[in-house]
Amino acid sequence: MQPALPRLKTALCRTADSLVCPKNPQTNRNTGLIRLIAFAAMAVDHAGKMLFPQYPALRLIGRLAFPLFAYLIAVGAVYTRDPLRYLSRVVALALISQPLYALALDHETAAMYAVPFLSHPLQAMCSFYMGSWQKPSILLSLSLGLALLLCLRSRRFALALGLYVLCERFAGSLDYGIHGIRLMLLFYALCEHPLCSLAATLSYLLLVWAKGFGYSFFGFTFGMQVYALPALLFVHLPLRSRLKLPRVVAYGFYPAHLLVLALIVKLA
Repeated sequence: MQPALPRLKTALCRTADSLVCPKNPQTNRNTGLIRLIAFAAMAVDHAGKMLFPQYPALRLIGRLAFPLFAYLIAVGAVYTRDPLRYLSRVVALALISQPLYALALDHETAAMYAVPFLSHPLQAMCSFYMGSWQKPSILLSLSLGLALLLCLRSRRFALALGLYVLCERFAGSLDYGIHGIRLMLLFYALCEHPLCSLAATLSYLLLVWAKGFGYSFFGFTFGMQVYALPALLFVHLPLRSRLKLPRVVAYGFYPAHLLVLALIVKLA
């Protein structure tokens, strides 16, 4: 009995360490391909909302995007060699993209135009920018999720708990709410255990989305988010691809596609 106890303790410590600070993801490591699929799904979703609302299937395709972005954030938190620089890039992308998000996807508010530009141009620009944050983009959720994961990676558990409580408190202002943050946590903690990750994320998403309505499967009714479930296959299948997107594409696609969409919508 005695020799088995140290081995059990060692195994438990290794398991706990792999959950809190994973180092070698065993889920899909072809992040370039996953990013490309996520970009395509997102672009189809946004085009479906603003340009082709008569084709609801486009919005269903777009449901794939968020779980894929959540996974990319989780894997990025594991792989990055410079956590602060990685976080600063995602935050900067969120700050730059927010007004484009409001313009492109019909999230403009009265506060954005409260100050006449011709009379007070600088104040008007500030008002426009601050007003655009009444409906934050997905990048706010991804930024907070990344910050939380990086706190776990560096074993700053008190700060991680504080960030999680903050996300819970303001979940109503986050795209995908607290469920998006929890999904990033699951992807991160279980990335070294692909079968457990698939079972846990599938079960969690089904449990969350079973409260929806509109689409019935096997006697249960779900919201449109249920069409995001195929994204879990891309996350967990060992797809063979060496595709690597240039950094300018990886970080520039989001604001660029919003700018193009905004121009089309405003000029149409």
